[in-house]
Parts: sequence; structure tokens; C-alpha cells
Amino acid sequence: MLIDKTLLAATIAAGLAMPAGAFAQEVSDDVVKIGILNDQSGVYADFGGKWSVTAAEMAAADFGGTVLDKPIEIINADHQNKPDIASNIAREWYDTQQVDAIMELTTSSVALAVQGLSKEKNKINIVTGAATTELTGKQCSPYGFHWAYDTHALAVGTGGALVKAGGDTWFFLTADYAFGYSLEEQTGNFVKESGGEVLGSVRHPLATNDFSSFLLQAQSSGAKVIGLANAGLDTANAIKQASEFGIVQGGQKLAALLFTLAEVNGLGAEAAQGLNLTEGWYWDQNDENREFAQRFMEKTGRMPNMIQTGTYSAVLSYLKAVQAAGTDETKAVAAKLHELPVEDLFAKNGKVQANGRMVYDMYLFQVKTPDEMKGDWDYYTEVSSVPGNEAFLSVENSGCDVSTFEN
Repeated sequence: MLIDKTLLAATIAAGLAMPAGAFAQEVSDDVVKIGILNDQSGVYADFGGKWSVTAAEMAAADFGGTVLDKPIEIINADHQNKPDIASNIAREWYDTQQVDAIMELTTSSVALAVQGLSKEKNKINIVTGAATTELTGKQCSPYGFHWAYDTHALAVGTGGALVKAGGDTWFFLTADYAFGYSLEEQTGNFVKESGGEVLGSVRHPLATNDFSSFLLQAQSSGAKVIGLANAGLDTANAIKQASEFGIVQGGQKLAALLFTLAEVNGLGAEAAQGLNLTEGWYWDQNDENREFAQRFMEKTGRMPNMIQTGTYSAVLSYLKAVQAAGTDETKAVAAKLHELPVEDLFAKNGKVQANGRMVYDMYLFQVKTPDEMKGDWDYYTEVSSVPGNEAFLSVENSGCDVSTFEN
């Protein structure tokens, strides 16, 4: 049979002229499915927990409940802060439940494990709950994104403020896993670059109940600032026990390097008053934040923190990227996540760098005294803002080789 070469050439040319996503199925399995994987029963249960699931559900509802005329589904699971459990859940979600993206991922060791698996499976992950800069550094991924905060932003915010205020000698109490190491390193480097000195450090197990030996080492160091390179209940317990040892009364300052509104509320203003901390969002900063927080309060009985609102933003941004790409195909959506500005109630003028780091302004807050509080959850006074380009590492300084993303 003779083939009309002119017709064949025209057909090929027409195909090549079609948009890149035109051959892809618009939405795989006729549903866009997002998994929220985090700690819902352990030391970080208040930090993100089931409240992040609620925030994700609110984002899906606020988007309209559908994208590209297909339903949005939010599923969730508790990874128990164990990388092996998290990886098994993520693998099962990807392989049998057709999950398109996994988000939140509290605990840096978990986030790194799931990001590695997501890269292998060509799936998108967006981290809001973990802190290590390795996520957008040496272990970066073309499909991995880091929202909300990281250890560098915390070091610049809280560490910078205390050094400027005269806290030029430090001793660290550090959680014994990737997050703690990264937070100690980043803050220690910033202290030294600012003319300060790190006198030492001690590492404690995750979810320990007894900080006495660690606090005594910190106290005997004579450091002006004891940096708590931990989070959640670990930080709260360390602060409580430091009070019992009279550490603050003795003239040393405590730097809660990762402490959010949820932990302040759990600890109480009496114990937390005067603490300096860095977050990327606070419910009482403006009317838009207050409106969202009130809706969140009606659903949960509590105000959202940076992690939970960051999860709302991550889900919303992912759905906007799917809409813009016209498909939920991973490469197309990842390209749109890198391309689109982040402009929502969580971040203003936010942008996603080539290494997946979302850059936006952070804020230094001080916890009010009980007398200064005007009502429930009125915990923070805003001290200053930290511009995004100072808070977060540039691609060039991150350690991420983005040239490999083209392969």
C-alpha cells in the first residue's frame, strides 16, 4: 500500500506542534489524590498532626473540591516518626492507591526517606513539617519541594536576634537525628559568623522525658544562651525542666530554635513568656489571617500554626499547578510549581527556587507575658521580619546540583 508522504509529514508536524501535555491523560484515575503523612500520636502530634490534615481538607474545599473537573481526595496516615514505617506507607500509597503527591512529612529523617522514594517513583512531595536544609541541598529532587521553614531560616531569625542582643556564647541541646544536627550546625555557623562562640553541645534521644543531665551540662558550660535544637514536646519538656533547675533565673537565656504556636499554647504563657522564636505565619497579623484562623478554630478548637497553615498553602499551590498544567502528570505539575508565584494567605510574593525551596518572608516573635495577653491564643508580639532572601539559602549556596534535574 502506498503512503501519501505529504499527508504523513503534515500529520507528524501537527503532532509536534501540540502542547507538551496534550498526549498525557488529563487526570490519572479520574481523581487527584493527596496524602498527608505525619506524626499524629507522638512528640510532634500538636506540631502538625491531625490538624495539618484539617488544613489540607480546607485547602481542597477552598479550591472548589475539584480540579480539571475531577474530585480532590485527601488521605492521611501516622508515620510514628519512623522512616521505615513512613517509606512503607508512601510506597503502598504510590503503588496501590494511586496517590499523586505526599505532603507535610514532619521529622527530617522521615522527609528525606520519603523524598528519596518519591524521586524514585517520579512523584511529587511537598515538605512543610520537617526542617533540614538537606531536602533542598545535597538530597534535593526535581519533584521535591520545601515549604514553611527550614533550619537556616530558624538560625537567621532566632539565632541572629539573640546574638545581636549580646548572646554571643552558646551551648546546644540537640535532638539526636538529622533535624537536630542540621539546626545545631546552621545556628552554630550563624553564631560564629556573627562574632559569637559555640562552647559545646550534647545530644538527647527523641522523645526523652528526662533532660536533667543534659541541662546540667549546659548550665555548667557558662554559655549565655542554651540553644534548644529540638522541637515539639522535647522543647516544651526541656523548658519546663530548665525552670526547675533555675537556669533562666541564673542569667542564662533559652533559645527555642523551633517552637510554634501549638507548643507555646501547650506550655502556657507563664512558662513560655519572653521566648524569642521564628515562624513564617501568625494568625493575628492581619484580617485575612484572622478570617482563616477563625474558620480553622471552628473546625478544631484551636488556632493554626505555621506548619498547619503551610500545609494549606502547599495543597493549594499543588492544585493551582495541576490546573495550570492541565494534567496531574508529575513533570508537568513540578514545572508549574517552580514557575507559579506563591500568593496566598500564608505567603506573599513567595517564589519557588530551582532546588524546590519556597522563599518568603519569615518573622521573629516574642511570647507575651500573661499580663500582656488580651485573650486566648494572643501569645505573640512581632519583633521583626526576615526577608526571604536572607532567611533561606540561595540555590548556589544550598548544595543542590540542579543541573542533574535536566537528565
